[in-house]
Amino acid sequence: MNKSAGRFITLEGVDGAGKSTHIEFIAGRLRAQSAAAVVVTREPGGTQVGERLRELVLAESMHPETETLAIFAARAEHLLQVVRPALRAGSTVLCDRFTDATRAYQCGGRGVAESFVDALARLTQGDLQPDLTLLFDLDATVAQQRVEARRPTDRFEQEGRDFFDRVRARYLEQARREPDRFRILDAAGSVADVQAAIVHALDPQTRR
Repeated sequence: MNKSAGRFITLEGVDGAGKSTHIEFIAGRLRAQSAAAVVVTREPGGTQVGERLRELVLAESMHPETETLAIFAARAEHLLQVVRPALRAGSTVLCDRFTDATRAYQCGGRGVAESFVDALARLTQGDLQPDLTLLFDLDATVAQQRVEARRPTDRFEQEGRDFFDRVRARYLEQARREPDRFRILDAAGSVADVQAAIVHALDPQTRR
């Protein structure tokens, strides 16, 4: 749990699940719930260094462990420059992807050892974990159809069905491990249906 004054909320899901479609809606709901400032950011990215590393990771083929190291390098800068200062100031940080994505994509999708990611997570983020994670869950075939409709695609989006099946399975496994933190949203519905589910998930009274 966070020891800072702010709240850390992350969005997760396979490419095409709709995180980017709904992130501003979520930010608006959070602002309506609280007077706290809402900082909207993303990973990899969120800083000048992080965005340059993002471009590299999305464009250049590399060994899975190198890819993982690059993502954590961007994360380290992001935490130091954006996330931790905002949380200390009492802001709500709304982040498109965090370490759950690394576990899903690099461990689940690429086969990187979980112990490797665990070690990097300890070094980079310590005990910092999201307070709430919204998992946009979507069948891999539907997700690929959505991604292909918005070409051009990056090298992750060009992966095959098997890759995204593994990523989705890993996300769902993580949600089962931490049911108090995760809220699973059915991303196959209409925008209105998904937003209704988001409103319910963000309700402070909602309990599993």
